[in-house]
Amino acid sequence: MELSMTVKNDKLVGDFWGGLAAMLVALPSAIAFGVTIYASIGPAYAGLGALAGILGATALGLVAPALGGTNRLITAPCAPAAAVLSAFAIELVRQDVDPLFIVLMLTALGLVAGVIQLLLGFMGIGSLIKYIPFPVVSGYLTGVGLIIIGSQIPKFLGVFGNVPLWRTLISPENWQWQSALIGGVTAAVMVGAPLLTRAVPAAILGLLAGIATYFGLAHFVDESLLVVEGNKMIIGQLGGSASSMLEAITGRWRDIGELKLSQIGSLMGTALTLAVLLSIDTLKTAVVLDALTRSRHDSNRELVAQGAANVVSACAGGMPGAGQMGATLVNLASGGQTRVSGIAEGVLALLAFLALGTFIAWIPVAALAGILLVVGARMIDRHSLHLLQSPWTMLDFVVIVVVVVVALAYSLIAASAVGIALAMFLFIREQLGSTIIRNKVDGGSRFSKRVRLGHEMELLERRGEQTIMLELQGSLFFGTKDQLFSALEPELGKRQYVLLDMRRVQSVDVTAVHLLSQIRDSLSERGAFLIFSSLTHTLPNGRNIADLFAQMDLTNDSPQVRVFQEMDDAVEWIEDQVLGESAERSAELPPLEVWEMEIFKDVKEDALVALVERLERRVVPRDEKVFSAGDAADQLFLIRKGAVRISVAVPGTNLSRHRLTYGRGDFVGGMSFITHAARFSSDATATEDSEVYVLRREDFEMLREQHRRLAFQLIEGVARVLAFRLGYADRELLAMQE
Repeated sequence: MELSMTVKNDKLVGDFWGGLAAMLVALPSAIAFGVTIYASIGPAYAGLGALAGILGATALGLVAPALGGTNRLITAPCAPAAAVLSAFAIELVRQDVDPLFIVLMLTALGLVAGVIQLLLGFMGIGSLIKYIPFPVVSGYLTGVGLIIIGSQIPKFLGVFGNVPLWRTLISPENWQWQSALIGGVTAAVMVGAPLLTRAVPAAILGLLAGIATYFGLAHFVDESLLVVEGNKMIIGQLGGSASSMLEAITGRWRDIGELKLSQIGSLMGTALTLAVLLSIDTLKTAVVLDALTRSRHDSNRELVAQGAANVVSACAGGMPGAGQMGATLVNLASGGQTRVSGIAEGVLALLAFLALGTFIAWIPVAALAGILLVVGARMIDRHSLHLLQSPWTMLDFVVIVVVVVVALAYSLIAASAVGIALAMFLFIREQLGSTIIRNKVDGGSRFSKRVRLGHEMELLERRGEQTIMLELQGSLFFGTKDQLFSALEPELGKRQYVLLDMRRVQSVDVTAVHLLSQIRDSLSERGAFLIFSSLTHTLPNGRNIADLFAQMDLTNDSPQVRVFQEMDDAVEWIEDQVLGESAERSAELPPLEVWEMEIFKDVKEDALVALVERLERRVVPRDEKVFSAGDAADQLFLIRKGAVRISVAVPGTNLSRHRLTYGRGDFVGGMSFITHAARFSSDATATEDSEVYVLRREDFEMLREQHRRLAFQLIEGVARVLAFRLGYADRELLAMQE
């Protein structure tokens, strides 16, 4: 009991310090993100932006870990949200929309994005978002990083208002060296601090250095910097109190009632983009966290939690956010162990707001710009340049560049559409780059498990060109249709039997089925057969190939189409057709006499009289055992009529695996008889009403004493047939490996 309490207390202590460290990382970024968004409306709204960042950090930190299931995950305002919301606000400013209405639309945008995340989680889409290709995600993140850098350079240089980046860069006369100095010191300390210490988060040290630089300039250079009113270089008054927070929340709710349904509908495209970006950011962080802690998160539950947190944040007047990689890793490194660390981060952010509201007003805008420039630079995926080193990955790099260019030239909304299209393109390219033909052999190189006699095997080998067998794999769809047709086209005019094994096929679309129907018709015109095997297995998407083929009338009511459960059954049927045999005809054939069997073709009939006297005639009904695994292996069985199936048990199950089937005129138990095995290792079952000759080893020993030449010929005949079978098996294995 005491040990349990100690462990629990240790976790709480670790969660507190982890939450504190995470708050110190997340809060400056949250303020910077908020200022970036709302300053796009006008400099007077920078303070409201800082407040939105703090409220967002508080609401997200309290709600997301309470509902989510991922330990140590820290949810806070993030860069993708800042990029999307900033672009949205700038567009509304260009349209001369009233600033107060823009603030309202930003709130509604966060609210709708949160609702979309909730729906994504409830519908199970979280499991799919994780599979967006890496080049698309890399392009998103790089695009967001560049957008953030572009939006912060004017603030870094002290050019306030909605001045475009290009105009800022070509107008150095508008630059303020004080802002550049403050931003430069902040960024330099943030980058260099980890080289000296990791006890205090680099963002905090950078921010403190920027503030110190600001007050240094105010003391030694320009005393007007010590005035809050009208000072564009600092955030300005927040009103950091419980009453101001309550006013921000209630005021936002009074205003949101003025929105019309059509106005909310106009937000759907941007809100969907924002929801997807936030979801990707969260799940990417959760995946990294899983790898570091050997845990496993629930993607859909996490999306529901993130959606609920963003809804609450919007209702409280805060900005939306996601699971933050930097703050999460700091939490992990600082001792955070459970979801309590995330809640601690939210509580501490609230306390910081209430206690430090006045202090936050003096934070220089350039210092926040310096922090965001570093954040944006770190979001750029520089490792993707390695993709240029190989022609195999060149196209992936092109995808990254396209997503980045679209994000910069148009918007993240357009980039999301392009990203989805490119994701589909990458999938199709991957499918086209892989072959759907796993193996292709003709009938003279691949035989069934039905063991044939020597003259039958020679006939099957001579007539092997009548048959072509293809084992298919992967996806049969419009993209691989031509590949399948190219493999089959040379065979359609000269093959009597075309066998397609579908056991490894993962998906089939209507286009592929239509092609197979055309192939069927082409074969039917000259009386050839299209044969399928392994149609009944369930595909990964839950569908059944047999049902699809039947629905499309591919396998219905066509005498030239045959369907078999397994490939071996299909091959055996083809062999029967080539040999002119059938199950019905085999049942009508009379039992063989000893001298009619191939094993004794070189033995004179009068010499076989003594052998016949030693043989036992036995009738074995269909499905009865000829022998079972574990029986004494002291008998040789010569099949006079019918067929015998050999099967072995699958270890650890009640199942058995079919090995071979022996027919009329053949024998079973030959290897055990020659090697003097103690016990049979397999079962032998009659597949139809059968008759066998049984030669016991004790009778053979007596025969050997009296008729040595006959006994030698018997053993030689058995060995010759076994060697013959082994030779064909080796050739078949080599053909399958080609």
